[in-house]
Amino acid sequence: MNEGQKFQVIWTRSAADDLEEIIDYIAQDSPLTARKLFAQIKEKVEALTFSPYRGRYIPELEKQGILIYRELIIPPWRVMDRVTDKTVYILTIIDSRRNIEDILLEKLIKESPAKSRNS
Repeated sequence: MNEGQKFQVIWTRSAADDLEEIIDYIAQDSPLTARKLFAQIKEKVEALTFSPYRGRYIPELEKQGILIYRELIIPPWRVMDRVTDKTVYILTIIDSRRNIEDILLEKLIKESPAKSRNS
């Protein structure tokens, strides 16, 4: 593994949108809590620059033998990533209190292009 080398951290549009939605939602009730959470998530994610493999495998995927995705836990949030070459891609942030399958299905529906109907 490449622990020791410096990796680039790239936020996908989906992950950036997730973070923005989470912070906006929390800020409605507590701007201070939102700022603290934002700083905590950014700090933990940026630490992947030097320790890209520090997160655990995503248990739901590990059970299926899929070991290319990892996650950092920042309760109750799960920050999911994938490491390739010298880059860590932040893929999504989800609420650990929710069912991961439901969340991923919502994301797929939200991000899929509209289907054309030929009637």
